[in-house]
Amino acid sequence: MTTIGEVAQFLETFAPSALAAEWDNVGLLLGDRARPAAQVMTCLTVTPAVVEEALAERVDLIVAHHPLPFRPVKSITADSYSGGLLWKLASAGVSVYSPHTAFDSAADGINRRLADGLGLVDLQPLEPIAASSDPRVGVGRHGRLPRPTSLRDFTSLAKQFLRIDAIDVVGADTRMLKHVGIACGSAGELMNAAIDAGCDAFVTGEARFHTAVEADALGIALVLVGHYAGERFGVEHLAGIVGSAFPHLTAWAARRESDPLRRV
Repeated sequence: MTTIGEVAQFLETFAPSALAAEWDNVGLLLGDRARPAAQVMTCLTVTPAVVEEALAERVDLIVAHHPLPFRPVKSITADSYSGGLLWKLASAGVSVYSPHTAFDSAADGINRRLADGLGLVDLQPLEPIAASSDPRVGVGRHGRLPRPTSLRDFTSLAKQFLRIDAIDVVGADTRMLKHVGIACGSAGELMNAAIDAGCDAFVTGEARFHTAVEADALGIALVLVGHYAGERFGVEHLAGIVGSAFPHLTAWAARRESDPLRRV
């Protein structure tokens, strides 16, 4: 019998909590390590739809990329949005684990997978992490394209890999790219690290308007793929990793999860 604790320990080995940002909240956030884990579901964010699926499918453990709870709480009641979700999960005996920024920065984490999907080679972290001596580990990634590629063709590749129809871009379609930096999620603050690394373009999920203005002024292409699209593929991949590590349990990515934003 596989336990919640055994799955949590595997996830800690795969994406060590020492890699997480100081402000983050990672690890087992809700649950009992001694309880059995037969059904494990990954998701990007714990939402009402995700909770409904977890209860309907008798899930034992949710591995949610975004932490719940994220900040310290003084009470857990159904009077608040997050409290109501936690109360439902706790009442049903569902545990929650979050790897978040540790998974972003891990050797085989989301940023590595995003860089691979965009065809980058000779990868290096945008910012190394002092807690690790592994050169494959760090915040974001940057690498070169196998051949110079126009911004138009690069964004087409990104849309195909992430299975999306539209991307927000700063820069001329005809601009040629050789060196690209990436950081999943909302990581506009890493654009300057990409510039320092000599990147022609920087890819992230979302950024402030003023970051786009700055990118235009500094002459670096900015590619905003969307927070959901830029990370959801990673939790789908993680479900496969957990399932392979524990063949006797059932692991899948939440089927009812969707991007709350849509373009009209």
